[in-house]
Amino acid sequence: MPTSDLDLLCINTIRTLAMDAVQKAESGHPGTPMALAPVGYVLYTRVMRHDPADPKWPNRDRFVLSCGHASMLLYSCLYLSGYDLALDDLKQFRQWESRTPGHPEYGYTPGVETTTGPLGQGLGNAIGMAVAEAHLAATFNKPDNAIVDHYTYFICSDGDLMEGISHEVSSFAGHFKLGHLIGFYDDNHITIDGSTDLTFTDDTAKRFEAYGWQVLHIHDVNDLDQIEAAIAEAQSDTERPTLIVTRTHIGFGSPRQDSEKAHGEALGSENVLITKRNLGWPSTEPFYVPQKALDHWRKAKHKGATEHREWNTRWSAFAKAYPDDARELERRLAGKRPDGWAKKIPTFTKENGTVATRAAFGAALNATAEHLPELVGGSADLTPSNNTSVKAWKNFSPEDYAARYVHFGIREHGMAAIMNGMALHGGIVPYGGTFLIFSDYMRPSVRLSCIMKQHVVYIYTHDSIGLGEDGPTHQPIEQLAALRAIPDVTLIRPADATETAVAWRVAVEHESGPVLLVLTRQKLGFIDREVYAPADGLEKGAYILADPPQGKAPQVVLMSSGSEVALILQAHLKLAERGIASRVVSMPSMELFERQPDAYRQSVLLEGVPRVSIEAASPMSWYRWVGGNGVVLGLDRFGASAPYETIYQHLGMTVQKVVEAAARLAG
Repeated sequence: MPTSDLDLLCINTIRTLAMDAVQKAESGHPGTPMALAPVGYVLYTRVMRHDPADPKWPNRDRFVLSCGHASMLLYSCLYLSGYDLALDDLKQFRQWESRTPGHPEYGYTPGVETTTGPLGQGLGNAIGMAVAEAHLAATFNKPDNAIVDHYTYFICSDGDLMEGISHEVSSFAGHFKLGHLIGFYDDNHITIDGSTDLTFTDDTAKRFEAYGWQVLHIHDVNDLDQIEAAIAEAQSDTERPTLIVTRTHIGFGSPRQDSEKAHGEALGSENVLITKRNLGWPSTEPFYVPQKALDHWRKAKHKGATEHREWNTRWSAFAKAYPDDARELERRLAGKRPDGWAKKIPTFTKENGTVATRAAFGAALNATAEHLPELVGGSADLTPSNNTSVKAWKNFSPEDYAARYVHFGIREHGMAAIMNGMALHGGIVPYGGTFLIFSDYMRPSVRLSCIMKQHVVYIYTHDSIGLGEDGPTHQPIEQLAALRAIPDVTLIRPADATETAVAWRVAVEHESGPVLLVLTRQKLGFIDREVYAPADGLEKGAYILADPPQGKAPQVVLMSSGSEVALILQAHLKLAERGIASRVVSMPSMELFERQPDAYRQSVLLEGVPRVSIEAASPMSWYRWVGGNGVVLGLDRFGASAPYETIYQHLGMTVQKVVEAAARLAG
């Protein structure tokens, strides 16, 4: 249908709200919301299936604003279409504890599907949502009832497509033929520094065609017919994701139109007034919303409620015809685990427990995978090294979306962003593996897992200089400290096979945020739990593994994680031979330990008793737990290429070093 005066009024409402909010905050990005207002209007009022009264409706279409700096586009659309967001919230744009932060944040604003801002991340999240939709649809849909059937829409910018992650995830999406993924590329020719020609002369259309995407064009974003026609054509291609290259004009209607000056700063009071006159706006009052426009926008509530009721009818029919499937889908979407799944975790003994923790993880995964049908994951092309495969599983593919093993390819950063999207969609617990050293390639996505508190399980193997001959390029040193520094992370580095089994249970049942399992390449000795404390202590992050003989008070506390726990156990015995009483503390997770009551932490670490820690990594994260009167043994240099036993010896990661430090402290 042609653009009517009412359509134009509704579109310009977005533009003026964006200008006014940024002007009031004296910071923000007005130009892109002004340019993309017609796309937002068409999506939220005509195309997307969404219910403003129920932002968590499982079969809603998802919308991701990958260029999160354009947040006022999203906030305006959410407010105008009737989500639980008031005009006063828009007036508090970018203020303390506002529901309208500078970039969209998951959990703050009803209708915001993911946290975006770091460019390229939203694109990866959208692709992960499309993966989840494809998998759940293939798993639960029936010939007579497609109960999972929705699209993921996104908007990305020049900046998103310049970032390296965009290449990784877009290649993935094209290969896997995610036909329910539809994106708009905001082709406005402008970046912060000026024209995109300064740095970006790619033929984006050809690039995405090469990935296997359908590519369409909108030459005038203000032509609503072009927008709707492009979306309809995108929906008609079920075997390719679609990128709609959309020519826009940043800062549309303002004196700064098509200028970098419209990007990342308020237009200025005088320019706001000039723009409102250029748009034929009926008022100079800030945050003015014409009632006629609001009434028209709010029809989205009726449309969404109707679509939701229709789906509820389908759901009732589905639940009646397929009650077991309905209960299973409800369970997965609720994030509940199957009863008794953890009983399937294997028990490790002296006979089978002298293994690398990556091997113990693989055994636990294979023993439990069929009892955790929501588990979907894979590896960044390191499957046999990460032990992430499940023997009974098939490979996720365009021919079998119901399959559960995902070959992410050599795309660590993309893998993490896609897993975030899978988790955000719901109904899936994603996991993905790579070497710990390559956590650096994916850190921005891991950080966003933490910010959004998404249940993603990261499998990091080859965790130290213990990987040996591959040398310093592959031997992580600073990575443990860097990952532990991220707020709301949970990192677990188990000391043996039994701790690994407990770590897997903790990782699967974790309720808030990602879990990072850090595992060895080299075999570790079996810790006999008939002699030493049960590994269930891992649940609290740190626990007393061994104490002096009864009646003796510890003179020193020895602490470690992972492979180096074996060193402090040996040091404990050697110190006893010298008459020095020591306590051995396994600390596989500093984060879990930090969440325990202070009384428990003090009972483990013994206030006033000197402490020694050792870990084959940067010592930085241990100083907090050792305190000022202790000794932290770690690595302040890169590793080397040699058999791992040789490296440990040359770099001072030895029992003797622990004994010497403990003896000095014990006096």
